[in-house]
Amino acid sequence: MAQDFRLPDLGEGLPEAELVQWLVAVGDTVALNQTIAEVETAKAVVELPSPHAGTVTALHAAPGDVVAVGSVLISFDTGAATAPTPAPDATAESSAAEAAASDAPSAAAAPASEPNLVGYGAAPRSAARPQRRARVAGRVAAASDTAVLEAAPHDAIQFADVVERAVERPRSTPPVRKLAKQLGVDLALVEATGASGVITRADVEAYAERVGAVPAAPVAAESAEPVEAFELPRSEDASARTTRTPIRGVRRMTAEAMVRSAFTAPHVTTFLTVDVTATSELIASLRADRALHEHRIGIMAVAAKAVCLALARHPGLNSKWDEAAGEIVEHHYVNLGIAAATGRGLVVPNIRDAQELTLVELADAIRGLAETARSGRTAPADMMGGTFSITNVGVFGVDAGTPIINPGEAGILALGAVRRQPWEHRGEIALRDVMTLALSFDHRLVDGEQGSRFLVDVADILREPGRAMLLR
Repeated sequence: MAQDFRLPDLGEGLPEAELVQWLVAVGDTVALNQTIAEVETAKAVVELPSPHAGTVTALHAAPGDVVAVGSVLISFDTGAATAPTPAPDATAESSAAEAAASDAPSAAAAPASEPNLVGYGAAPRSAARPQRRARVAGRVAAASDTAVLEAAPHDAIQFADVVERAVERPRSTPPVRKLAKQLGVDLALVEATGASGVITRADVEAYAERVGAVPAAPVAAESAEPVEAFELPRSEDASARTTRTPIRGVRRMTAEAMVRSAFTAPHVTTFLTVDVTATSELIASLRADRALHEHRIGIMAVAAKAVCLALARHPGLNSKWDEAAGEIVEHHYVNLGIAAATGRGLVVPNIRDAQELTLVELADAIRGLAETARSGRTAPADMMGGTFSITNVGVFGVDAGTPIINPGEAGILALGAVRRQPWEHRGEIALRDVMTLALSFDHRLVDGEQGSRFLVDVADILREPGRAMLLR
């Protein structure tokens, strides 16, 4: 029975999404809820599960295509599908048919194996695992090269196991696949150490160190592998004087959001340079504490805590202009957006109810958001519902800037670089740690006095972290 799968609304109300990559091909047999593709929308890469079990009969889009919600994405034949086998003689065929008919009830009663996520490695071994076409025969031959096996004697990998694992792409993320390519590591030979079965950067690096893998040598253009899934395709003119990159995916989403914000909310930016030596000393003491060694508390975490405390005193900075309802919505919670620069563009996931978190918990949350964003796995829901944002331009060596407010929020704070420089301290000139804070706010919601008082409160906490003990 033929079935079409149309691109669903992924819960963001967006009319379209870009197809990043297919994880199946025409002729593949897929299981229910098996991941079949990755699409990018609202600055996030989302995995699409299969709504049907059957054989893929057609792919209606290519990687890089922008597909409208509701358009047919993939077609299936949901009838009983089996892997092709050599044609037997008439007698054998008849016997096989009778045997299949007699075994049908027991086969139907057998428990289904765990779905295999195509493109992310093999499912647990069983006789019922989905079969794939012979289109990977070349990869099997490469993986079964005796030289490869001899290069990894400590892995104790049997020849048959190598061939079986090479038939399907190992489970990993695009950044990990890129790292493996750079180190010259074949992911088919890497064993995942985590319970999820996904190969991590640590797995690849450990394997490369163990077998002495070296970075892959550059290859000729005509034999180069396809570009990484997150890289936008580019085209050059005949004279190679220009390069054209399609405006889509993260870049397009970011541009649309920033233009909408810049031309809707009247931006005002105020600056304040502050002595943060006491905060630097606090961070140094916390990092020296062996009990907190793994938490990596930094200036961003302290600033996040200061913002949460200051927002409680200045709720206008934690509000929203609802044009449709004709209302100003004041939030009694803080969903703190953390701007993260990634290879695909800027994303701003937020920490839910950040006002409830301790300094250590904020540090862990910021680190987790950054790692998820860099791997391209930030969920769309994590970038919605923010109430205030922070961006740290200081990590790039920048002293200050005029950040654009994230749509739907009232303000954003930019942290500049912390610099050791001469500064007046207790009536004398001394070397101090100094940084510049830049606050952009929506002048419809916040006037100059409110914005300035909020910025001073944040600066006072960074100047004297002990002041946080006086706030509630």
